[in-house]
Amino acid sequence: MVFATKSPATGKELGAVEATPLEDVAGVVRRARAAQEKWAEVPIAKRIKAVSKVKKRILERAEEIAQLVHDETGKPDVEALLGEVLASADVVSYWAELVTEELEPFEAEIDALSYPKKRGWVHRDPRGTIALIMPWNFPFALPLRTIVPALLAGNAIVFKPSEITPRTGELVAQLFDGVLPDGLLGVVQGGGDVGARLVDADVDLVVFTGSTATGRKVAHACAERLIPCSVELGGKDAAIVLADADLDRAANGVVWGAMMNAGQNCGAVERVYVDKSVADVFTAKVVAATKALRFGQDVGPLTTEAQRRVVERHVAAARAAGAEVLEGGEGIESEATALGYRPTVVKIDADDNALIADETFGPVVPITAVADVEEAVRRANASRYGLTASVWTADVRLGERLARRLRAGVVTINNHSFTGAIASVPWGGVGESGWGITGSPLALEHLTRPRLLVVDRNRAPRETWWYPYSPTLRKLALAFAAVRGGAASLGARIGAIIAVVGLLPKRMGELKTGKPRES
Repeated sequence: MVFATKSPATGKELGAVEATPLEDVAGVVRRARAAQEKWAEVPIAKRIKAVSKVKKRILERAEEIAQLVHDETGKPDVEALLGEVLASADVVSYWAELVTEELEPFEAEIDALSYPKKRGWVHRDPRGTIALIMPWNFPFALPLRTIVPALLAGNAIVFKPSEITPRTGELVAQLFDGVLPDGLLGVVQGGGDVGARLVDADVDLVVFTGSTATGRKVAHACAERLIPCSVELGGKDAAIVLADADLDRAANGVVWGAMMNAGQNCGAVERVYVDKSVADVFTAKVVAATKALRFGQDVGPLTTEAQRRVVERHVAAARAAGAEVLEGGEGIESEATALGYRPTVVKIDADDNALIADETFGPVVPITAVADVEEAVRRANASRYGLTASVWTADVRLGERLARRLRAGVVTINNHSFTGAIASVPWGGVGESGWGITGSPLALEHLTRPRLLVVDRNRAPRETWWYPYSPTLRKLALAFAAVRGGAASLGARIGAIIAVVGLLPKRMGELKTGKPRES
């Protein structure tokens, strides 16, 4: 298979990329596993020094990276610079500064009376060899959000970029040339068949970002093999605009949140519930802000023909249900591309419509007027997705209370969807938006696994709970139960304490001789 795609931005042919033969995928994984065993033994300081070099390479090649992302996805190069290049350089800095402390072993709490002379430490061991399957909408930033902390934690990566953006995937891997052992970061190119073969290979964890339908298949395959997975899937994110909101800021923020990357963002605003008392004014401001967007400069084309068809189908479904298209609602064709779609504003009431129920992934913002806050929260939570949401209000305390009621992994007050670019905060969802975290130390919960190491300095021949079992041990266990809260009264607890004091010497005698006492 050969990739010979055209740029959605310019229509020009892009360089061909060879797909990885299915039979070669297992070999890439084997080489990664062999390299990982040695990499995990490298001191953390040396791992940090190696991976940190990538930050300078990202910044030195900023314009080249942004241009390639633009060529493959169609997004404006300034979006690529801000959301992919600079954000990724920050990812390297953040983890380089943080990872040593986060991977430091910590002492486990072990009760010295119950378990004398024992101390334990919890270590974060690398998960091993990680399969990383990434989408095309943020082809540079999304892989690095996992690759950087995973490598620093001592893992190997086998990375499959989207078949839509394979060249950006190759560039991501090239950034690590000469700073990692050979094979530690492997790349396989191809479509769903290559991804499926990678999931079924000898990997220890699968990190997948993509559609809910494919995420289910990935999760099922991992369950069959009893390996963990992190799946970050779709979204149908709601913005709630209250009557007291700064409507200019809310309108501008909603338009950016809906139209950025031509709406091809799992955290995009795809539903707006606005208080009916300000709905007309707010909607007029959204329409005005949308009209001002410049195709090719502010908003690029859709990346694929398939995605354009989804957008067209959803807008048609809304029209058929009686919704009013206030702006846009049609394609934009130019000499450069046939994948443009005019930024669109739709006034809609019904939630049982594809435009409201299903992920559109395009430059469309549906607006619904609601009677009050309660209706807004109820309708926002009605979605099967739960990735991000936003509340727009002058009353921050009210916004915080509403945020806690919203069924979403990320809720922002008076802003939307920008936190995916911040390395220090968690990003993840609920419901059909999947599970797993990127960003913040919480990401290490699936990139590493805890190992408890216990050192026992007890030199007694037997522990209290070892053989032989005896009536004395049974009485001692019941006395401990009473002491720890099972006693019916204070007097009973005091009696249990006295019993423990009397029974312990008898039990010590049993352990010394190895013979139970009859009592």
